[in-house]
Amino acid sequence: MSADAAGMARAPVAVTATEDRVRRLLVDSLHLEGLDPVSIPLEQPLFGEGLGLDSVDALELVVALEREFAITVPSEEVGREAFANLRALSAFVDQRLAEAGRR
Repeated sequence: MSADAAGMARAPVAVTATEDRVRRLLVDSLHLEGLDPVSIPLEQPLFGEGLGLDSVDALELVVALEREFAITVPSEEVGREAFANLRALSAFVDQRLAEAGRR
């Protein structure tokens, strides 16, 4: 019998420092008042049926990411797998930081 089947709670998923920063940046930079950053599931899609972001939000998020992390986000990366959800976006940020020698 699995832990879920026995009515036991799942173990919490560890959140990286980057994931936490990206969550907070998302809420702050897009002025998502009333939304607790911690309540956003890491695997929830950022666009469409997920969090409901649109192309203007994507541009604002890119600017915020570039300022917060001092990275460059090439335009061809916006809207691709890197921006699929918070986990993917955080991994993208970590990759860019590593490439810049800051991770």
